Parts: sequence; C-alpha cells; structure tokens
Amino acid sequence: MAKKPTPHPYADKLTFDRIMLLIATLVNHPGIGHSDTETSDTKYHDALLEVQSKLQKIAAEFSIEFPENYPATATIRKDLETLRRYGILDKRMYRFGYYLGTGAMNREELLFAFQAIASIAKYQGNPQARQICEKLTKLLRGLDIELKGQLFYPVREHLNRAIIYTDPVEMSDRQEYRNTLFHKLDIVETAIVRGQAIELYRQSDYYGKGKVGFRRIWPLQLIYHDIAWYLICESCDSGHLSVERVNRFTDCCEIIDVEGRGIAVQEQRLKIAQKLLKNGWGLFLGNPEQQQAELGGTLKLEKVKVRFFEKVVGFILEGDRRHPRQKIKEGPRDSFGKVAYVDYQIDLPDRSLNEFSLWVNRYSRFHVYIIHCI
Repeated sequence: MAKKPTPHPYADKLTFDRIMLLIATLVNHPGIGHSDTETSDTKYHDALLEVQSKLQKIAAEFSIEFPENYPATATIRKDLETLRRYGILDKRMYRFGYYLGTGAMNREELLFAFQAIASIAKYQGNPQARQICEKLTKLLRGLDIELKGQLFYPVREHLNRAIIYTDPVEMSDRQEYRNTLFHKLDIVETAIVRGQAIELYRQSDYYGKGKVGFRRIWPLQLIYHDIAWYLICESCDSGHLSVERVNRFTDCCEIIDVEGRGIAVQEQRLKIAQKLLKNGWGLFLGNPEQQQAELGGTLKLEKVKVRFFEKVVGFILEGDRRHPRQKIKEGPRDSFGKVAYVDYQIDLPDRSLNEFSLWVNRYSRFHVYIIHCI
C-alpha cells in the first residue's frame, strides 16, 4: 500500500506567499531590523516588528491580501528558523539586522570589497564610503566574529591621504566648515549619470590663470589622484575637457539642463578624456588648441630622455609600467655588475612636460640629467 504523502507546512497558498514575501523582504532590504541606537536593559528593540511592517507593505504592493495583523511576529520567527534550516539564513544570531548570505558576493569577494571601502573612507575621505563602512561594520559584526576577526583586519590599504577636508559630516563635527563642492557631490554624481549640465563657481586661482568665476560644464567622472579628489569635466561652451580639483569650487551647484544628453554621450566623452590622460603625464589635458591638435592627430610628440644615476637606478628599473610609451635602457655595468645609469625615454605631448619635470625633480639629488627633444 502506497505511503500517504505528508502535507508540507508551506503547501497552502497563504503560508507559501508568506515565506516567499519574507525572503523578498530580506533580499530587498538588507539589514532590516537593525536599530541605530544600542539597546540597553531598559529599552528593548523588537527587530521583527520592522520586518513585519515591511513584509506587509510588500504584500500590498503585489496585491496579496493578508488577514489583519498577519503574519504575527511569532510566525515570522518560525519562518526565519525555516530559512536557517534550508541554509538561506546562516545559523547564527542577527543582532544588527537580517540579510541573506553576502548578497551578490562570496565571502572572499566581500572581504576584498569591505577592505577597499574602508581604505577609501579612511584615507581618501569619501563620505559615502564612510557611511557604507559604518553600516557594514555593524551588519557584519557577527560574521567577523565567526571569521575570528579576519573580516575587519585591513589586509590592503591605499595610503594616499587627502590633504583637504572632504567629508561634510567631519567638517561639522570639527567645526571646520568649508563651503566647497564636497557639500554638493550628490548633485554632481546625479548629473554625471544623467548627462546633465551644471553651473559651478570656482573660488580659487592659485596659478594666476584667471579661472575664478562661474563655469558651465558637463561633469564626467570623479577621480582620486595622489592627494585630492578631482572632477573630469567638459565645458558646455567650447567642449574643452579638463581635470579640476573639487575643493576649488564652492558649494554653489545648480543643474541647468534637466533633460540631459544621456549616458551614451557621457561615456563617449569620458573615453576621450581618459585617452588624453593615458597619452600624457599627470592630469593637465592641455589648452583648447593643444587638445584639438592632439585629438585630431596633428600634434607632434616631444621626445624626452632622462638619465638617472646612482641610488635611483633600481627604482627606475622596477617601474616597467609607468607609461605605455616608455623605454628604459641600461647603461654599462661595473666589475661588480652594478648598472652605472639608466636612460628613461618617452614621447609626450608638450602639455605634459611640466608635470613630467616635477616627477623627475623628485630625484634631482641623485644626479639626474634631462636631455629634451632628442
């Protein structure tokens, strides 16, 4: 006689909808149930009340009708145990909010991503990275305990530190307000992905080139280089591409083209700007005439050769990817096999010669000779 099938506890539609909507709630709202304030013995925080509320809202969005006050928090607690039993949730406490697994990443990828975010937050002063890092530190505390401290250990860090204030929250906490564009980066980032033109006001002109005043640009990308954040942008009037220090603009930022020109044009112009960066040395993209000639293929590159001596020879030799057009040639060796000097040769647009010279001057105390336009 055939064995009578055992009904599954989630066989009927109501319970099946409930468990599926609970999974959808945890997927779409990672960290749900977390309290921003640490709980104490005198104040109890019931994380399941938030889960219940969000689950009910999602049910309404999908036109799934639940009885009033359904499901109860006790029922949700049982469902969470079911998810643990099937490995959808880990078998550990979720004191800082519920989330499923590690999202789109495995644990190794999560380790790498967290450390990268933490480094950007710490040294490059990115406020968004700081906020994400603080949130993840709370949400992943249980996982860090499980990994015996490996998650939060800074295996990799990018030590280039911003020399200016970049985080509006930090400025407020330290009472060091700077009315710079860092206060309006949310507008800039939105304009970048929508291809919107914005009007900014540049307040600093450290090199006496008359760049103070209002400017209308298309922002293309925010980049971090060496000591500061920069904005790759395109002039609305001339189409001239340039790289500008973010802190040299005020917090005056207004979108002047709501419709925008679209992401495809943004990507096209960004590729051109990145081509100029790759072709040159440093961040200066040239004046309009230089840039037009370079992009048109009519600009003759300058041939430069630098001879490095003594202690800096080894450092120059190991940098075999400083620039795609570089050539490094070793000089004669002495009786001990030590290289007497190395010649560093490179073809550069004339716009980059000043920045290249600054790099070379770092090693001037090691007897460096520059032979220009060979």
